[in-house]
Amino acid sequence: MAARRKVRGRLIVNAPFLLLATGALIGLNFPLGKIAAGAGISPVVWSLVVSAGAAGMLLPYLIVTARLQLPDLVLLRYAVLSGLISFVAANLLVFTVIPHVGSGYTGLVFALSPVFTLAISALARLRTPGPLGLAGIGLGLAGAALVTLTRQASGDVTNAVWVLAALLIPLTLACGNVYRTVAWPPGAAPDVLAFWSHVFAALAFVGLLLVTRGGVPLGELAAAPAATIAQAIAAGLTFPLFFRLQAAGGPVLLSQIGYVAAAVGLLAATLLLGERYGMLTWIGAAVIAVGIGITIVAQRPARD
Repeated sequence: MAARRKVRGRLIVNAPFLLLATGALIGLNFPLGKIAAGAGISPVVWSLVVSAGAAGMLLPYLIVTARLQLPDLVLLRYAVLSGLISFVAANLLVFTVIPHVGSGYTGLVFALSPVFTLAISALARLRTPGPLGLAGIGLGLAGAALVTLTRQASGDVTNAVWVLAALLIPLTLACGNVYRTVAWPPGAAPDVLAFWSHVFAALAFVGLLLVTRGGVPLGELAAAPAATIAQAIAAGLTFPLFFRLQAAGGPVLLSQIGYVAAAVGLLAATLLLGERYGMLTWIGAAVIAVGIGITIVAQRPARD
């Protein structure tokens, strides 16, 4: 018990780093997803790359540290539901809407997840942030709203159906954020939960491909080999941090990776893909950054 408290204490101290690092890595998904879509790679195949990359990079680590074990019924149920909600549904939505609304806009919709998570957390009677933390969430939301409005005004997002589909992303993420906290198996390590959740997600994607396409068309990945490798590595680095952040900060703090991911996705779309944004869009991104800063400051006095 004392050892577990010590580990959790270290996670809490590192929560700001975990927030920034996880959000930054997830922010890379949006331009990489756009590259994949441009190369003709289907959203299901690309989602499989994410989960296979995460599980594949965690597997040798778990073997070397002698922590790989078959899941019991509790862990299996957690992995199935976590994988379905957080990684199958969310990633399919993300990579499906990117070609229609752009990688930058998708990243910004991602930034709405803290508000949805806060609402669901309150309904589940989980601990919610204090006034300073709520101010940070509010500023992040204001920045995301400003960027969204400027994108729509500039004609970047014109199809209302895809805009509404994109709004399902933060709702799905919020449900997953809360579920993973409420159902976290007692004593389970973050890396073990990340591994089995992505193993099941990868199996689900393979099954979906077999049913819908009669096979697993990995040959599509040859159209964008560098992006495929980058996506697999990014996923492998993301989810050990992701589950540690879940353990350290709970669903509301975790959800704020959406703000970091939005800012990083906007910057990456500009630098790597040549997407262009007006001054108001960048002002909105700056407001998001301020909100992130306030959120990080708010964590310290609340957890010392």
